[in-house]
Amino acid sequence: MHDIWNPWHGCKKCSEGCQNCYMYYLDRMRDKDGSEIYRTKAGFRYPLSKNRSGNYKVQSGEMLRVCMTSDFFLEEADKWRDEAWDIIRQRADVKFFLLTKRPQRVANHLPKDWGDGWENVMFNVTCENQKRADERIPILLKLPFKHKGIMCAPFIGPVSIEKYLTENQIEQVLCDGENYDGARPCHYEWVRALREECVRHNITFVFCGTGRRFVKEGKLYKIEGNHLQSEQAFLSGLSSQGKPIDFKLTDDWGYPLAADQLYKPYFGKRCQTCGMKLTCNGCSRCGKCEDGTLSEDERYNASV
Repeated sequence: MHDIWNPWHGCKKCSEGCQNCYMYYLDRMRDKDGSEIYRTKAGFRYPLSKNRSGNYKVQSGEMLRVCMTSDFFLEEADKWRDEAWDIIRQRADVKFFLLTKRPQRVANHLPKDWGDGWENVMFNVTCENQKRADERIPILLKLPFKHKGIMCAPFIGPVSIEKYLTENQIEQVLCDGENYDGARPCHYEWVRALREECVRHNITFVFCGTGRRFVKEGKLYKIEGNHLQSEQAFLSGLSSQGKPIDFKLTDDWGYPLAADQLYKPYFGKRCQTCGMKLTCNGCSRCGKCEDGTLSEDERYNASV
């Protein structure tokens, strides 16, 4: 999982989308408590790790999804966040995807040299239903970030965001259904309506996965397995490429990086029908996806 950076693990539930949290479920399968929050050991400095040749393992131009098993702005992580910001500052050549359900905490927890934002950070809020969209997106629009996005996941209710898209700040919208025990249904009509709003404003829309329970034309489909859910999302044809996001990445000396200096993603056989293809780093070429030996447990363990 070369595109995930978890500097800390564990979280506190704070809204409807947290009810069936996948992290809590997978931790419970290992006799662990997802509410126990701790700084990861080897994983904390992952963006700065190097190979035997002395080169960064995370290449210039790659995107790292941050805190996929926690929340970057979690109160319990306040004591570690400054060090994480310092790592993000050092890797101005890498894109960092931040996602939070706590945008109200963000303004008071930005670096002192933040200014109007860093070019290598894309800030996203979770909007699992209309209530949370109307609560969190107005805060998002007032915060000083160069790049902003919205994540409707788990998508548990219809969401309209068009009145916010007219502000011309949102660059990407992603949505995904819910997984594991108690998964609530995601409806095709919700996804299509959200997609149409994004298309009207030339904003990239990514339908990442259907979730375990998907409803279309009144029929409930039980779709087991993350790969199949992602494949069905891809086959729906609902994802749409909008205006490209221009991350002005720089090297260690502050000089702009040209396109030929940036990481070129490789997409393997299974990647070709993956709902995440529009917004991921591609395959890490470990070989396990091709022969089907990489289980969900292995994917999760690799990210923690």
